[in-house]
Amino acid sequence: MIEESLTKTKSRMQKSIAAFERDLSGIRTGRANPGLVEHLMVDYYGTQTPLNQLAAISVTDGSSLLIQIWDKGAASSVEKAILKSDLGLTPVSEGSTIRLPIPPLTEERRRDLVKMVRKRLEESKVAMRNIRRDSIDELRNMEKGKEISQDDQHRAQDELQKTTDGFVSQASQLGANKEAELMEV
Repeated sequence: MIEESLTKTKSRMQKSIAAFERDLSGIRTGRANPGLVEHLMVDYYGTQTPLNQLAAISVTDGSSLLIQIWDKGAASSVEKAILKSDLGLTPVSEGSTIRLPIPPLTEERRRDLVKMVRKRLEESKVAMRNIRRDSIDELRNMEKGKEISQDDQHRAQDELQKTTDGFVSQASQLGANKEAELMEV
């Protein structure tokens, strides 16, 4: 019963790390990367749809992306979504394709992006602490219901804390790597 709870908690924390990695891939570093825009939500005939479901995204050279939209009618919606996003990029529309030049980052923009990385890192840590709290509540309820002993509950909480610390340090390492990548000139 305790193992089941801890396994469920680990799974939820791994999903939180995966979501954090996806967030980081959407933060541009000065190099063209399809991950910058592939999860961008586009209003496609009244439905919010990820860009990677509407178009093929490729890197043409180190400093620009080429978005080939499958439905020509969605080109203006894709363009609007890119302009509305916080990427700071200006699309160049060519019919059913959109070129997205990636300008080099200024020092000020790099610092802003580092702040964004730190903010998302903190949000990720909060999410993991919330998962830990939920799991501790579950363990306490098991102990109150006489399903587990108090000693088992304390051992499980210690194991849970070690697990949480491991995932938090993993998230911190991902954040530090992204910061280093952003500040690289």
